[in-house]
Amino acid sequence: MPNILLISQDEIFATDLIGQLQHHAKDYVILEKDEAEKADIVIVDEDISCLNKINHKGPILFLTSKPEEINSDCAATNVLVKPLSLSEFWDELHSCINIFENSEEGFLEFNQYVVRPMSKDILNLRNNEEVKLTEKEVAVIKYLYKNRDRIVSKNELLQEVWGYVADVSTHTIETHIYRLRQKVEHDDLTAQLILTEDGGYQLKV
Repeated sequence: MPNILLISQDEIFATDLIGQLQHHAKDYVILEKDEAEKADIVIVDEDISCLNKINHKGPILFLTSKPEEINSDCAATNVLVKPLSLSEFWDELHSCINIFENSEEGFLEFNQYVVRPMSKDILNLRNNEEVKLTEKEVAVIKYLYKNRDRIVSKNELLQEVWGYVADVSTHTIETHIYRLRQKVEHDDLTAQLILTEDGGYQLKV
């Protein structure tokens, strides 16, 4: 379930490509421009100047009809020359996904746990137990990991993970955290995943 950001000046092409992604890969999350910091994979269409300025640690797929413009300093991980076939596009995109999954950004490791967001599972290295996670559980862990040096309030989690949905309250968060702990910790203090601190939560690292 990668988060994909498409940067393109061609609205017709962008709309068509996003439509193909949404039709053939329903688990992929297509981000808006203001969500760029959440991107796992960035697709840049034609804009070589944007490609050279982009600040993204993960894979970048560059689509171009002018391959002669590409030089050794190109920031792209993968390059696909247009016109392109859908099968070629999927091959290159899956290559980017594989690169991401095997990168430091593709998994989270802390307190003898390994979380693989795309696979939606968590591995306990103490006993090699692998537990499947829900999308929201992954989102909670990812946000706490990103802010692991501080306590995250319930209201902050509510805003950042649930987006202040009308029927969601802090009780919903408490329930999700409780269920997540039950799935993973098994009442083992050494295997604590999330700590409750001052009315908020912090990942145990």
